[in-house]
Amino acid sequence: MQFPARKTSLLLLGITALASSRTLFFLFHDPEGPNLLIVMVLAVVLYISSFIVWRFIPATTAKKLLLAICTQVVIVAALYTIS
Repeated sequence: MQFPARKTSLLLLGITALASSRTLFFLFHDPEGPNLLIVMVLAVVLYISSFIVWRFIPATTAKKLLLAICTQVVIVAALYTIS
């Protein structure tokens, strides 16, 4: 049996992964706009990395969620500064 907090946390991680990925490609100022396939691939990479952090950090649910979202933000910031 899954708890509602777990489902909510994973759903929130997915939403923030999509928003972060879309924001990153929006900041590149491409005249054609971001490619949907590339946005989705980056969102999946962000979700998997944040899920690993969320799953294996021993802390309360709120702290795990905050750390996982911060992981997504750090990855997006690093990708933006590299390019």
